[in-house]
Amino acid sequence: MKFSHSIEINDPQNPHIVPLTRQQLWLGLVLRAEAPKLFMPHLDQCVLFDPTENTVARELHYGELVIRDRVTFDVLQQEVHYDVPAQGELAASSLVMRIEQAQPGALSVRFEYDDGNDAATDAANAMFNEYRRSAYFAADTDTIDIIRVLAAQGALAGPVA
Repeated sequence: MKFSHSIEINDPQNPHIVPLTRQQLWLGLVLRAEAPKLFMPHLDQCVLFDPTENTVARELHYGELVIRDRVTFDVLQQEVHYDVPAQGELAASSLVMRIEQAQPGALSVRFEYDDGNDAATDAANAMFNEYRRSAYFAADTDTIDIIRVLAAQGALAGPVA
């Protein structure tokens, strides 16, 4: 299943949206990777391994289920890439969160999911994939809402770690 959607962050035409700076947005996306329990309350534990300036390996614990992934931060501070290698019964998958700016002052985040399945598998899982799309959209909306709250609290004012 390949799924992509965009969430508007700033719209100069909509005064009801409290704008975020690009830096606040970037710091929020990095924080989602480095402190995922803030964004996923059902996550029991996250252990970070081998952090570098641009990558971190993670081990995510959901009860008995443990998922290992690697997160890469774009040096231009535009993209966060999650790569989940195949493990156990899980197929390889990826998620890219990309900051986009269609015009000055207008920011959005594009979320691109790829579970690595071919078209035939996607067709066989069509009903399940609709549920996954809905769940991904809800989780991504929650991510942006949490980033907005953290920015309003002044928690996204520091330098990128």
